[in-house]
Amino acid sequence: MKIIKTGTTSWENKHETFTQSIKDLYELGNDPMVGPLAAYIDTTKGFQQLIADAIAAKTPIRALGSAWSWTKIATAEAGIMLDTKPLNMLFEISSQSISPSYKGDPGKLFLAQCGNGVWELSRFLKPRYLSLKTSGASNGQTIAGLTATGAHGSAFDVGAAQDFVAGMHIIVSPTRHIWLERASNPVVSASFITNLRTELVRDDALFNAALVSFGSFGIIHGIMIETEDIFLLEAYMSRMPWDDSLRQIMQTLDFSTATQLPCGTERPYHFAIQLNPYDLDNGVYVTTMYKRPFHEGYKPPVRNSAGLGPGDDAPCFIGRLTEAIPALVPTLVNKLLAGALTPYTKQFGILSEIFDNTTLHGKLLSAAIGIPIQQIGKVTQLLLDLNKTAGPFSGLFAYRFIKKSNATLAFTRFDYTCVLELDATFSDATYSFYTSAWKMLEDEGIPFTFHWGKVNELDFGRIKRMYGADADAWIAARNQLLDADTRKVFTNATLQKWGLDRSI
Repeated sequence: MKIIKTGTTSWENKHETFTQSIKDLYELGNDPMVGPLAAYIDTTKGFQQLIADAIAAKTPIRALGSAWSWTKIATAEAGIMLDTKPLNMLFEISSQSISPSYKGDPGKLFLAQCGNGVWELSRFLKPRYLSLKTSGASNGQTIAGLTATGAHGSAFDVGAAQDFVAGMHIIVSPTRHIWLERASNPVVSASFITNLRTELVRDDALFNAALVSFGSFGIIHGIMIETEDIFLLEAYMSRMPWDDSLRQIMQTLDFSTATQLPCGTERPYHFAIQLNPYDLDNGVYVTTMYKRPFHEGYKPPVRNSAGLGPGDDAPCFIGRLTEAIPALVPTLVNKLLAGALTPYTKQFGILSEIFDNTTLHGKLLSAAIGIPIQQIGKVTQLLLDLNKTAGPFSGLFAYRFIKKSNATLAFTRFDYTCVLELDATFSDATYSFYTSAWKMLEDEGIPFTFHWGKVNELDFGRIKRMYGADADAWIAARNQLLDADTRKVFTNATLQKWGLDRSI
C-alpha cells in the first residue's frame, strides 16, 4: 500500500463547521504495480501495519471517507487520519465466489473498496444497466462513510444505504481481518475467503451492529453491495396546502386516496416535503418521484435558475442564508426559497442523475431526527409554536420517509421513520433552537432518534432511552470483534461522549 504522510496537523470537515487538531493525515493508495486482487491483499496488510503502529505509539487512528459528517465522529484527536478515497477498486464477483445458499442474484453483487464514492459506483454500474437501490440526497460520500453513519435516502420501501450491504471485510486488529456476513443470508463461498486470505464470520448480531458503527469497529476495507436493474425516476415538485389531507398521507404513507399528487394514487418511490414556517399560507413544497422502466433516449433532468436539480435537498442552498437580526429572518428565508425551490413537472433521470449534487454553498447547520410517522402532525405544531418563543429559526423543516433498518444502531428504527431535517444558518441561535427542540420533544414524551452524522446532542443516557437494549448489544459486539488495544486506538472523544466506548 502506498502511504503519503502529508504532515497535516489541522483537519476541517466538508461543511466547514469545525476544525480538528490531528497528528497527521495519511493519503493512502493501492499498489499500481500488481494486479487488483494482489493490490487489495497488500492494502489489507498495510492497514494491519498502520493499526499495529498506532497501538505501539498509543495514538488514535481513524479511516476518513469524504468528510461529509457534521459531527466529529470521523476524527482522530491528536491522532492519525487515513484518507481512503483513492482506495476505489471495484470487483465483479464470479459464480465460484458465491455461496449456493445465497438468496439474491449473484450477477448483481459487487465488492467495493472502502474509498469508492457513490458517484463512482453509479458510473461503474450504468454501462452494466444496473443501479444502486438508493442513496443519500447527494453522491459525494464514500460507500464506507455512507453506510457507517446510516445515511438514508427517501426510497421509503427500500431502506437506507446500509440495507443494500450483503457483506463486509473488516480489519479488526494487527493480526486479524474478517469477512462478516449474516448467518441467515450466506453470500460468499470458501474460495472467496481463500482468495481474500481472510476469516469467515457469519453472525447476524455482529453484522447488524457493524453496519452502522461510525468507523469504530476497525477499518472496513471492502463492502459487498447488492444492486438492481437500472431504472428511471419520474420526478415532480409542486406546492400543496398544508392540510389534514396531506398530513394524513404523511402519517400513514397510504396513497390510496392521494388524488392530489401528480400520479394520483400510485405509490411513489420517493416522497418528501419542505415546509417554510414563514409562508405556510401558500402551502408546502411536495416532491414525488415514481419508479419507471429504463429506456434510452429520455431527456435528462435540468437544473433551475439557481443551479438546483430535482434531487437536491436544503443543504445545497441553505448555506446562502446569513445570520440576521430576528426581525429580518422571515423575509430572508422567503426570498431564498422563492429562488431556490422552483416547482417542476415530469423530469426524468436515473438515480445518480436525480441525486447528483455534491456542491455546497456556504456554511450551514443540519440536524435530523427520526420520529414515528404517526407523530408528524404533533411534532410539526410543537416546532411551529417553539419558533414563536425560541426562534426565529433561520431555515426550513424537511420531511423524508424510510422504512425500518435491521442495523442495530440505525436511527431509522421505527417501522416507518419520518426523517425530520432542520437545516439552517450556521449560528449560535440555530444551536440554541436545536437544544430547545430536543428538550421539548423529551418533555412531551415523543420518541425520537438523532442522525449520527448530523448535529446532535447525544450522551449515553439519551442513547439508552432511544435504543434500549440495542445500545448494549452494539457495545457487546464491538467488544467481541476488537481486542482491548484495538478498541483503544479506534476510540475518539465523540465515541466517549456518547458512552459507546465501554468495555464489558
